Amino acid sequence: MSGKKIGVLGCGMIAELGHLPALKHVAGINLHAVYDISWNRALAMQAKFQIPHAFPTQQAFWESDVDAVVICTPAPFHLSNVLDAARYKKHVLCEKPLAMNEADILQMIKVMDEAGLMLCTGFTYRFSGSAKEIHRLIRNGAIGEVRALRLNYLWNLHGKWSWNEKGERIASPLRVGRMLEGGPMVDCGVHQIDLARWWLGSEVEWQRGIGVWVEDHQAPDHLYLHMGHACGAHTMVEMSFSYNATSREPRTHFQYELIGSDGVIRYNREEHSFELRNSHGTQWLAWHPEKNFSGMHWEFAHALSTGDLRDMPTAMDGLLATRIARLATEEAMRDREPTSSGHPSTMARATTAGITDITSPLDLEEPNDAPPSTLSTLFERTKQ
Repeated sequence: MSGKKIGVLGCGMIAELGHLPALKHVAGINLHAVYDISWNRALAMQAKFQIPHAFPTQQAFWESDVDAVVICTPAPFHLSNVLDAARYKKHVLCEKPLAMNEADILQMIKVMDEAGLMLCTGFTYRFSGSAKEIHRLIRNGAIGEVRALRLNYLWNLHGKWSWNEKGERIASPLRVGRMLEGGPMVDCGVHQIDLARWWLGSEVEWQRGIGVWVEDHQAPDHLYLHMGHACGAHTMVEMSFSYNATSREPRTHFQYELIGSDGVIRYNREEHSFELRNSHGTQWLAWHPEKNFSGMHWEFAHALSTGDLRDMPTAMDGLLATRIARLATEEAMRDREPTSSGHPSTMARATTAGITDITSPLDLEEPNDAPPSTLSTLFERTKQ
């Protein structure tokens, strides 16, 4: 079989439902090997997707002849995975978030650059046909100068509860784990942050995060992020893991709205609607799901073959989106008033926050003697 040989590290839900089926149908790619900490899980994915090799040890996986690796392990393992990839000379497409803290991401970028290898971020939303069409419409001035973006993803993260082997109701381990990794903005909101930067072609110069605690986690389970771009546009991202989390018949809300000086672009996943309204009239556009793993792997295959990343999200794209998402989460946690019975679910200084409280994600350095942030400490505990 011709094409670049790809190995998938980690055979969890994101691999089974996203990467593995996509990789089977991309020209220029040969899905060659899998590894998972569970040998039975690796064998199951090998059989399901007819993959030539499943390796019983991670060392055997790295020593195989794959050209590139798709990393689908939990975020706390990404740093060590990428260090191994650099050691064994494998290009990498890594699931988001790239790592548990920025220092780890910078180390990942450094070792891959020094090895002359590609490190890409798995932002699948960029490759949706609808997202690509929005990118084209903005470039063509379809709604004039873009002034505001409203990007919403409110969902239940598969529900608040699950049941153990005894039939007892427990907090969903999936939910708890993803809250420990940072919550909805870090886990899902990075996609919207990346889209806003990519669509506008403009960096975020300042931001503000405000959290709402519907549930009792250290990080907020519902979060608002306001970003100001260098071009003058504003983006509001709203993310939730608690929307209908206890409902018997849950529903989600996923929508993009881009407001310009000559019209609006609106995309709604649940309605299967995608429209452009401007001074010339209304156009109903072809709707696509918000994710496109196949499109991302087509682009990755092109990058592997040519060395040209084109629109492939880079490690720096992953770093910036993660920085913004974690900073927003830290801001929300910092401003929460846990001792107040009047408003325990939100920020303490809602009426007093001024322009001096707004943070720039472009500020890279902190004093060497600065104490670790609350969120960074939380992330570090997940490694132990």
